[in-house]
Amino acid sequence: MLAARVSRATPRLTQQLRAPAQRRFASTNEFINERQHIKEHAQGTTELWRKISLYGVAPCLLLAGANAYYLWNEHWSHWDHMPPLEERTEYAYQNIRTKNYQWGNGDKTLFWNDDVNFHRKDKV
Repeated sequence: MLAARVSRATPRLTQQLRAPAQRRFASTNEFINERQHIKEHAQGTTELWRKISLYGVAPCLLLAGANAYYLWNEHWSHWDHMPPLEERTEYAYQNIRTKNYQWGNGDKTLFWNDDVNFHRKDKV
């Protein structure tokens, strides 16, 4: 009788002991599957942004650079139509000097550009 009970209880006991381990391995497989899915998604997203950067951004930068170069040259072409710097009107609010600067000849600011700026000392 004892042998019969033991033989009937053994499959249930092994099944009860095996169930938590199977659940743990099943959850591990789900975890591994989810990690694999995340890696595949990240790889696809990385490839997408690489393509956008190479085939989308680079041409836009080239077009923007060409546009800036065109506008820069167009801006300076207008200077050909203006009178020489010495003949332009100098207004009272331009080139206000209360004392000389500490550098150079004392008349030019740090951002002085001889192609654009002109100052008449005799008119001040």
